[in-house]
Amino acid sequence: MTNINTEDFKVAGDFIIGERPSFIDIGATKKEKKKALKTVSKELGKLQDKMYANNRYSVLICLQGMDTSGKDSLIREVFKYFNARGVNVYTFKEPTSRELKHDYLWRHYTALPEKGKFAVFNRSHYENVLVTRVHPEYLLNENLPGIETVNDIPENFWEERFKQINDFESHLAKNGTIIFKFFLHLGKEEQRQRLLRRLEKESHNWKFSPSDLDERGYWDLYQQYYEEAINKTSQPCAPWYAIPADDKKAARYFVAGIILDRLKKYDIKEPEVDEEVLENINAYKRKLNSENNG
Repeated sequence: MTNINTEDFKVAGDFIIGERPSFIDIGATKKEKKKALKTVSKELGKLQDKMYANNRYSVLICLQGMDTSGKDSLIREVFKYFNARGVNVYTFKEPTSRELKHDYLWRHYTALPEKGKFAVFNRSHYENVLVTRVHPEYLLNENLPGIETVNDIPENFWEERFKQINDFESHLAKNGTIIFKFFLHLGKEEQRQRLLRRLEKESHNWKFSPSDLDERGYWDLYQQYYEEAINKTSQPCAPWYAIPADDKKAARYFVAGIILDRLKKYDIKEPEVDEEVLENINAYKRKLNSENNG
């Protein structure tokens, strides 16, 4: 298997989607990729246990990508070996009436991870500068002051949102949240093939929605807005990673490897054992063993 430098996926400098590959051949069979992911995922699970005990950092993972880019299966496979109490997954769909009574970041604030835990956002606060931008009429549901029609949206509106998101993430990072943002870069032809498989394979029919085809019609617009959002919001405390997603197994391996490599740079250790426990550990053992002998 080809050695992968996870830093190569980080967005640094100008990000141009058309210059990024949606497929990378890592010279491995399906079985080898699955085995490699298992090794990394198990190590991640052990590290999460240390994080839970350390209770100093939390981890926020944001997954964005076009329909069929593999977000659901990635979550299932990458976090398979985590203790269930250590990771929470949230899928952000169309805002509810209750959520629309608050600002657009509110529902994401309420889902942020506690110290020692991971939170995975399957779609995230970035929907508010992607879907809402492709369909600006959705913005009217937020009942923002001064915006009654699409024509009322100020020229600097999206720039302001990028700044708000950057401030939001900077605040989280300064308070111990380690942020990962993954753009699952799927090729248009690969998406077409995946949508066809959903229609051709009876057990996958439930995954298909006519809206998938409607949104595919906005492909170029989504690519444009993804490119701009990533360029405006990839900052050192919350970098974006562009992951080639045409090969699902490779994409999972890339994501897991990036998370592990970066977390290893933090001082995440289990807490020191209380001195009284250390001094009396043998006495405690004898007491427990005596119960069995009795």
